[in-house]
Amino acid sequence: MKICVNEKEIELAAGMTVRHALIHAGLLKEIEKEKKVYDQWGNELGLDGSLCEGMLILVK
Repeated sequence: MKICVNEKEIELAAGMTVRHALIHAGLLKEIEKEKKVYDQWGNELGLDGSLCEGMLILVK
């Protein structure tokens, strides 16, 4: 499935989590620096949250 992380498109296997997306995008360390992950509607996401095709997640 394809998702966007901070406007960067990445492809992940089905069943991967937010944590996997951040690792793939090289942003997991940003979370350790007190940043958080949100969906395109501004809802905070947990690292174990599921993803779906076309989802946009933002690290800020």
